[in-house]
Amino acid sequence: MKRLTWRLGLLVLGLNLAVALLTLFWTPWPLDGMTGGRLAGPSVAHWAGTDRLGRDSLSQVMVGARIALTVGVGAACVGGLIGTLVGILAAFAQAWLEDALAAAFDILIAFPTLLLAMLIVAASKDASLVSAILAIGIAMSAIIARLVRVLARRVLALDFITAARCCGASWPRIVLTHLLPNIAPTLLVALALQAGLAVIAEASLSYLGLGAPPPNASWGQLLYQAQATVYTAPLGVLVPGAALVALVLAINFVADGLRDRLDAEAEAPR
Repeated sequence: MKRLTWRLGLLVLGLNLAVALLTLFWTPWPLDGMTGGRLAGPSVAHWAGTDRLGRDSLSQVMVGARIALTVGVGAACVGGLIGTLVGILAAFAQAWLEDALAAAFDILIAFPTLLLAMLIVAASKDASLVSAILAIGIAMSAIIARLVRVLARRVLALDFITAARCCGASWPRIVLTHLLPNIAPTLLVALALQAGLAVIAEASLSYLGLGAPPPNASWGQLLYQAQATVYTAPLGVLVPGAALVALVLAINFVADGLRDRLDAEAEAPR
């Protein structure tokens, strides 16, 4: 079953990636082109129908895949970079500073990622794709920092770290050659899961009007625009909603499969 979900996740994720790359060069119709009737159903020209302004829904959903993946990967990179750096510093800190940082991590984690992202975007006064990536990445960095701190403390207590120090290895070298390679598998899985949460957070920000502004066709923005006509034109909600759910599930399936494979490699005899 896990092998099936792993392959299904890879397939859906690969399809989203291919569509996202395709939209850099081509979409069935221009995003701002009113090429059909208002709230028209599926047809040969418009496979997913049109929205309330007569724009092609499929083209907008395809561009939404690019925005979702960009935010998911970008926020995971931002959160991973900040969280890893702060987590490693916390692991090396003195006892009182480590306890203070750990308490700060717990306080930040107590706030939902979406709420922190909303506060950061509101404070920046600039709703854009870049601000959404930075806001979500910063909001999730506390989760990564706490994980890295725990993993780093565990690795630093092992005998080979003491042996490396006795051989004259510097702390920066120990971090690069011993610490990071040992925490990388767990950190990679955590970042993959956070990427799925970032996709949901971006859709939520766009739904609230704090995401990328038009003409960017975020899935959250499409859901907001279609909510008034959900009964007369349900495809406007079903198509972007299904795309969002499918991508998040695919990311989670891939993360779970990646964790199983990394655990199997770690347990394999050498």
